Amino acid sequence: MSTEGPLVTPARPDGAPVVDRAGIARARRIVVKVGSSSISGENVGQIEPLVDALADAYARGAEVVLVSSGAIATGLPHLRLDSRPTDLATQQAAAAVGQNVLIYRYQQSLRRHGIVAGQVLLTAGDMRDPTPRSNAQRAMDRLLELRILPIVNENDTVATHEIRFGDNDRLAALVAELIGADALVLLSDVDALYTRPPHEPGAVALVDVPVGDDLAGVTFGDAGAAGVGTGGAGTKVAAARHAAAAGTPVLVTSTANVALALSGAAVGTFFEAVPRAS
Repeated sequence: MSTEGPLVTPARPDGAPVVDRAGIARARRIVVKVGSSSISGENVGQIEPLVDALADAYARGAEVVLVSSGAIATGLPHLRLDSRPTDLATQQAAAAVGQNVLIYRYQQSLRRHGIVAGQVLLTAGDMRDPTPRSNAQRAMDRLLELRILPIVNENDTVATHEIRFGDNDRLAALVAELIGADALVLLSDVDALYTRPPHEPGAVALVDVPVGDDLAGVTFGDAGAAGVGTGGAGTKVAAARHAAAAGTPVLVTSTANVALALSGAAVGTFFEAVPRAS
């Protein structure tokens, strides 16, 4: 693997607080989360346009962190499995194989832009306990200073059902909080959040969610449509609320819209954040 990459930080965006979608284009530190169904199986071809969008943000000086699901889903065909296993040991085996393949695919794509990836695998305990949490924060900050693009995932090979994040939407929100991200972009198969499952009659896209909006009357599904991930609209709302309460605004949109999202276009559902103390 080549270690060549631009380690000199270009002029950074202005870093002003992100108060709307347009501000994402000027954010200094951005966390992007992508789900299993968006980058595995028949959608593996979405990795390159995803990386292109991340590279565009990187090129304008942003510090970019990718939280990527997909280790288990990527490992399934290598274990000759057709669907996500239900037992923990086989999930861990699939993750061990799939994480290696997934990182290789990302690095091969990032190499086209001269960007080096750094793998960061976390457990729920790492984010809960002060010493591992501090170590993770220090490592992430240093990677970003060195112009490395961290790719974060839950360490599924050692995680247990009892002690785990449960979904990478939550992990992404915790990472955004950990590093003081200026914006969090949660990607899925759907272009925005809707007032009810988008295939149902009467579903209306949510455009903006102000601080304190309890989304009364809104109904969310809990499962991913492709059957390979663990997150749904409900988990994204919970993650967005957590990040927004910690001072990081959140945009929820589709993986196909990632370039538009990072350029500040009017896409997706935007969660306003509680202002950070100065």
